[in-house]
Amino acid sequence: MADITHLPMEQLQDLEYCIDSNPPWRHVHTKVQTSDKSAPCLIMKEWLPLLSEELNCSSSETVLLAFQNYILVLGTSVMIPSLLVPAMGGNDVKTDKCDHCISLNFGLEDLLGGTCHMGDKIRVIQTLLFVAGINTLLQALFGTRLPAVVGGSFAYLIPMVYIISDSSLQRISEPHERFIHTMRAIQGALIVASSIQIILGYSQVWGLFSRFFSPLGMAPVVGLVGLGLFQRGFPALGNCVEIGIPMLLLVIGVSQYLKHVRPLKEVHIFERFPVLICVTIVWIYALILTASGAYRGRSTPTQNSCRTDKANLISSAPWFKFPYPLQWGPPTFSAGHSFAMMSAVLVSMIESTGAYKAASRLAIATPPPAYVLSRGIGWQGIGILLDGLFGTCTGSTVSVENVGLLGLTRVGSRRVVQISAGFMIFFAMLGKFGAVFASIPFPIFAALYCVLFGLVASVGLSFLQFTNMNSMRNLFITGLSLFLGISVPQFFNEYWVPHRHGLVNTNAGWFNALLNTIFSSPATVGLIVAVFLDNTLEVEKAKKDRGMPWWVKFRTFRGDNRNEEFYTLPFNLNKFFPPT
Repeated sequence: MADITHLPMEQLQDLEYCIDSNPPWRHVHTKVQTSDKSAPCLIMKEWLPLLSEELNCSSSETVLLAFQNYILVLGTSVMIPSLLVPAMGGNDVKTDKCDHCISLNFGLEDLLGGTCHMGDKIRVIQTLLFVAGINTLLQALFGTRLPAVVGGSFAYLIPMVYIISDSSLQRISEPHERFIHTMRAIQGALIVASSIQIILGYSQVWGLFSRFFSPLGMAPVVGLVGLGLFQRGFPALGNCVEIGIPMLLLVIGVSQYLKHVRPLKEVHIFERFPVLICVTIVWIYALILTASGAYRGRSTPTQNSCRTDKANLISSAPWFKFPYPLQWGPPTFSAGHSFAMMSAVLVSMIESTGAYKAASRLAIATPPPAYVLSRGIGWQGIGILLDGLFGTCTGSTVSVENVGLLGLTRVGSRRVVQISAGFMIFFAMLGKFGAVFASIPFPIFAALYCVLFGLVASVGLSFLQFTNMNSMRNLFITGLSLFLGISVPQFFNEYWVPHRHGLVNTNAGWFNALLNTIFSSPATVGLIVAVFLDNTLEVEKAKKDRGMPWWVKFRTFRGDNRNEEFYTLPFNLNKFFPPT
C-alpha cells in the first residue's frame, strides 16, 4: 500500500514559475516550501547583476510566452463575430460608397461627400480584442490578480440570437442599418446586465455564497468548465481533418515527447512554446494546401474551415483603427433584452469562478478566498460594462484555453498575461497585422482545445484528492453532478441546433433565453447539482469527507498567510481597500 499512496499536495509540483515569478527569470532562484504539504514555488532573490545578453534573451522569452497567449485567444475572438455578425446584417468586406476613401479609417464618416464602411466583422473582431486586452489587464492588476485572460464568451450566444431575432429589428430591410440597430440593442442589454456582476461582486454577496463551496463541490464544476466545451474540440477539428489531425498529433508530440529536448541550452523551447511552434508549422501547411488548389471544388463549409483566404479579414481590415466607446451610436434599451442577457452574465460568472480555481492551482497559488473572488467578479462586471460601451457583440468571461496553457507550458506568471494584454490592444489597433494572425483556420485552434480543455478538466478533478473518495456519498455527488452537467446541456442543445429556439419555447422570448442559457451551461448545471447535494446530504457527518478541514482556511483573506503574497493589490492599494 505504501508504494501506491500519493499524499495530497496543496500546490502542483511540476510547474516552473508561480504567480509571483516576474521576468527576467534567469536570476538565481531558490526553492522553498510554502507549507508543509505544498510544492516548491520559485522565489526571486534580490536582483543580481546580469550580462546584457542574458537579460535580453530572458526578456524575449517572456515576450514570446505573452505572444503565445495572444495567438490562443484569437480562436474565440474570431469565431464569435463570425457567427453573429452575418446574422445581424453585417458584411465581411469593405464597401466604398465614395470616390476616395482614406486607408486610415479612424471611424469618421461622410468624408469627401460619401460614406466608407470597413468590413463589419473585422471591426467587431478588433473591438473584441481591444476590450479583451483592457479587461485582462484590469483583472490581472486589480481583480483576482491571477494569470487569467478575460475574453469573449460563448455563454452569451443564446441571448444574442434572441436579440438578433427580435421582430422590430428583423423588419429593417437594409442589412447594414439592421446591423447597427442590432448592435445598439446588444450594447444596451450588456450595459444593464453588467450590473448583476458588479453588484454581486463588490457587495461581497458572491463571496458569501462561496462559503457553500467545498473541494467536493468544486471538483465537478471546474471539471465541467473544461469538459463542457467538448463541442469546440474534436467536432470542430473534424471540419477539416487534414489540418486538425496533424495539429493535434503535433502539439502532443512537441509538448510531451520533446519537452526535454533542448536545441538551445538556456531555454526549454518545445516545452515553453508548443503553441507557437505547432501553429506556425500547420499554418504553413494549410497555406500550401490552399495555394495548391487542394480545396478547389470542395463544399463551402469545408472551404470556410480549411482555407486560409476565406475569412476576408485581411482585405477588409484597415491599417489603423482605434476602437472607442459608443462607436456604433447610442445604445438602445429593452427590458426583455436585458433580462435575457442577465442569464448569460450569471452563467459567465459561474464559469469564471471555476476557471479562477483552476488558474490558481496552475499558478501555484492558494484558492482565491471569498474577498478576492468577489473582487474579481466585480471587475469582470466592469469588463462586461466595457463590452457594452464599446460594442463587442458578446460579454466577457475567463478564457479557459488560456488557463490550460498555464499547465501546458508550466508557466503561471501573471506578468506574461499582462504583457499578452498589451499584444491584444496593440494588434487590435493595427488592423492589417492583426488580421493576418486572425486568419488562422479554426480547426488549428480546435486541436489545441482538445488538449487545453482536457487539462483544465483534470485540474478540477484533482480537487478530489482532498476528499474521501471511498465514501459512497461523495461518489454519488461527484458522479451525478458530472453526468447531469454533460447530459442536461446536451439535451437542451439538441433542441437548439435545428430550431434555434431551445427546449423552453413560450411566448415570452426573454424567459426562453434565460432558461435555455442557464441549462445549456455544463458548469452551471454542475454547480447547481453539486453544491445543492453537498450542502444537504449528511453535511455535519461528512465534513471531513468533503475536504472542509483543508478548504476552510482559504475562505478568508487572512486564513492563510500566503494569500497576502498572491492577492495583495499593487501600488499599496490595500491601505485604501483593505480585505474584508
